[in-house]
Amino acid sequence: MAATGGTHILVVGNEKGGSGKTTTAMHIAVAVMRAGHKVATIDLDPRQRSLTRYAENRRHWAEMKELAIPHSTHRLIKLSDRESVTARKQDEEARLARCIAELGQSHDFIIIDCPGSDSALSRAAHSYADTLVTPLNDSFIDFDLLAQIDPETFAVDGPSLYSELVWDSRKSRALRDRGTIDWVVIRNRMSSLNARNKERVGEVLQTLSRQVGFRLGAGFGERVIYRELFPSGLTLLDLRDEDVDITFSMSHVAALQELRDIIAFLRLPQLVLPFDASGKAVAGGMH
Repeated sequence: MAATGGTHILVVGNEKGGSGKTTTAMHIAVAVMRAGHKVATIDLDPRQRSLTRYAENRRHWAEMKELAIPHSTHRLIKLSDRESVTARKQDEEARLARCIAELGQSHDFIIIDCPGSDSALSRAAHSYADTLVTPLNDSFIDFDLLAQIDPETFAVDGPSLYSELVWDSRKSRALRDRGTIDWVVIRNRMSSLNARNKERVGEVLQTLSRQVGFRLGAGFGERVIYRELFPSGLTLLDLRDEDVDITFSMSHVAALQELRDIIAFLRLPQLVLPFDASGKAVAGGMH
């Protein structure tokens, strides 16, 4: 059961910056739009405005280069200026609820990019999620947000701050509409180097996934292309368009396969992937 009737809400959240949340949110949004769905995006970080800047760059580049690429309906939720902490919290939660209700009337998917810190807005957004995507850099530094581990045995001692936030969000969601949250953790920036550490992180994540209830998948690799795309607002899925003047390389093909695997792993409703591993349109890919 979706949080807003037929509209599926996907939240990209993690309390640590630099994990690839905005890149993940934008690529999912464009993949869903290219599958024929109406998508809205919401930025909950009015200080950094990363997703907002990405969307603005995309529109500006499309106008300048006369590109026929899809755009989401975008909103930026600003922080409240109420005096008390309680009043600010209530005001921000109400703003988000109104925004979701409005966008839910005319969009198939709402994708929310949360700030890399704990906030009332972020907590509220998590409680609306049908799908929660948590990008995680492949290191024990990032893992510490999910759980505490024994430094000698690497056994999981117990859930940490962010896992507890998700647990609270699941309870809030169940109380609101008896809905459930499909929590997906993806391992970003995985490297072929230091294979033993990567294997150890993977083993501990698999153990934790069974304890706190998330699905674990591979994410985006460490690739220069993701940083290069931000100024133009483009995504990997835009690079094969005839009017986009960017040379498509084998590295791009590998990155597209990563994206295809991520989208498939999310199991989003009514979604048929609109592209193959090379980025070419697939017959019947529009749903």
